Amino acid sequence: MGYIVYILKSEITNRYYIGQTFNIEKRITLHNSPRARWTKRFQPWVLKYFEEYQTRSEVIKRERYLKSLKNIEFFLNSVG
Repeated sequence: MGYIVYILKSEITNRYYIGQTFNIEKRITLHNSPRARWTKRFQPWVLKYFEEYQTRSEVIKRERYLKSLKNIEFFLNSVG
């Protein structure tokens, strides 16, 4: 498995979180743990979308692009 950019959605507040990781399962568990700093206020988080890339530079570029979008829900609806 390569580098992953992902989008999480808070089931409580409907907020979105965009991040990147090498281990998606571990990262989602951390976001939903009491040790999470920012994300613990909006738990539980559900994975809505992810993409895999071969290099870290590719995944960082894609993460920046996703974070620049004005309407992440429109993006999610367009990719299915």
